[in-house]
Amino acid sequence: MTTDVADRPDQRRYEITADGETAGYAEYILTGELVTFTHTEIDPAFEGRGLGGALVRGALDDVRSRGLAVLPLCPFVKGWIQRHREYADLVYRSPSE
Repeated sequence: MTTDVADRPDQRRYEITADGETAGYAEYILTGELVTFTHTEIDPAFEGRGLGGALVRGALDDVRSRGLAVLPLCPFVKGWIQRHREYADLVYRSPSE
């Protein structure tokens, strides 16, 4: 299975395709230099194939390449980052922390 993760800024989401078919998305709000992930969904026909993790990894890699921070309000994205500590540096920290 060939997968691809792409930013769709006009729809405010990252999408993952599997063999050319849209398999899921991660919605976000972009404010300044902060990407707030609000909801992630994988089509039931594609569940159980690791596409949710691949989607989050691809989205976070793009966020990192753009020098942005992440606010993971979506429980899936938050849990994924907690399990993959190499992405923890992307999580927004208020200046007072």
